[in-house]
This record gives sequence, C-alpha cells and structure tokens, in this order.
Amino acid sequence: MTESILNNLAALRTKIASVLEMRPQCFITHPAELYSLKAMTSDELRAFAEKDGWRAVRRVGGRQIEFYKNLTAQNERGQRR
Repeated sequence: MTESILNNLAALRTKIASVLEMRPQCFITHPAELYSLKAMTSDELRAFAEKDGWRAVRRVGGRQIEFYKNLTAQNERGQRR
C-alpha cells in the first residue's frame, strides 16, 4: 500500500474508534475514505477491523463499509489481560 493510503487508514482508525465509542456502528461512505478501504482485500479489511475488536461489512455494492463493535473479540481481549 502507498504511504498516503496508510496515512488515511490511521486517520480512519481514529474516526471509527471515536464513532464506535458513542454508537454501535460506523458507516463509511465518503469517497476518499472508501478509496483507502477499497484498496484492501477482504482479508486485509477483516484484519484491519479485528485489530481493534471491530467487524467490517461491505454494503451497497461497495459504496458503503460498515464497522461494528465485535463484542466476542472484545470479551476475549478483556479476559487475556
């Protein structure tokens, strides 16, 4: 991945985390944000989400990607601490 995509992913990670602190889901629909996420394979997107205890779902023909809190992963991480 290019450096600009990696920088965008860092900013997206921060945005998603702040939204998921207040709501159970985060919808990414802005074209610039989607560009960075669409550059990822399904496995890369899954790994990106799972790293923070989220779940990612591609919707609407790729024009929207949704992130949800993955309570199972968060509970497992909490038990390991």
